[in-house]
Amino acid sequence: MTVYAFGHKNPDSDTVCAAISLAYLKNKLGVETTAVTQGAISPETSFILDRYGLAIPEVKNSFAGESVFLVDTSDISQLPDDLSDAEVLGIVDHHKLGDVTTSNPLECWIWPVGCSCTILKAMYDFYNIEVPKEIAGIMLCAILSDTVIFKSATCTDKDKEFAVELARIAEEKDLQALGMEMFKVKSAIQGTPIRELVERDYKDFDMNGNKVGIGQLEVVDLSLLDEIKDALASDIIALKKVGDRHSVFLMLTDIMKEGTELLIASDDPSIVEKAFGCAPAGNKVWLDGVMSRKKQVVPNLEKAFA
Repeated sequence: MTVYAFGHKNPDSDTVCAAISLAYLKNKLGVETTAVTQGAISPETSFILDRYGLAIPEVKNSFAGESVFLVDTSDISQLPDDLSDAEVLGIVDHHKLGDVTTSNPLECWIWPVGCSCTILKAMYDFYNIEVPKEIAGIMLCAILSDTVIFKSATCTDKDKEFAVELARIAEEKDLQALGMEMFKVKSAIQGTPIRELVERDYKDFDMNGNKVGIGQLEVVDLSLLDEIKDALASDIIALKKVGDRHSVFLMLTDIMKEGTELLIASDDPSIVEKAFGCAPAGNKVWLDGVMSRKKQVVPNLEKAFA
């Protein structure tokens, strides 16, 4: 029976690359495993897979009666609706432990690092499985993406160490140049529907009984979004209304300035000042030095909602 490896809804590069890397590892260990996604991949992820000659995983949203490995999340809100009818064999994640529960013991790798693919590299080492060039390449790119080329507050020495090792295997010489090439692809927004941009890297969270959505767009220069910023702000208001959400926030992250302009749609905008110590100007606020949703935005909002 085939086991499926997948991550959260609205898959980002780490989710997809981790699923592919885990599937390869498990197959080498004798467990027939296939990587899938819960939705269409982003332009950045497409660039990564094309660079290393790997196919885009199929989309699959129902897993009742299946056995699965989860990557890059363990939050029910980010997983398939019928996950309770599947058997979770393992979790590989770099976020806080979520609300997934299992009836049987499972393989669980949850580390405080910047990227799930950093953990995957440790798993390959643990099982003494050689990382092939193309898998090393996508794991490296996932690390560069999730750590914002090592600038994010989530980045650790282990992310940097494993990135160097993976770069050697993938024969990549200039990590800064590779990272910038990826973020230029991520910054290409012309012709993309507004809702697709909002949901490109979007997650819902349960914060003390409140449904809170947080999306993120990372660009090399925030001015690239000037012409569509009003449309993005209007769209998160619409998204809030259709999902019974208390708030929807969209992080517009400038990787060169190393900060985020946060767009706000909320029943209580004062929650932002409570979380970050600065009052919004209308429907937005600038958060200097904030680049990580996981480490710098979600924990602050969770405390504010407590």
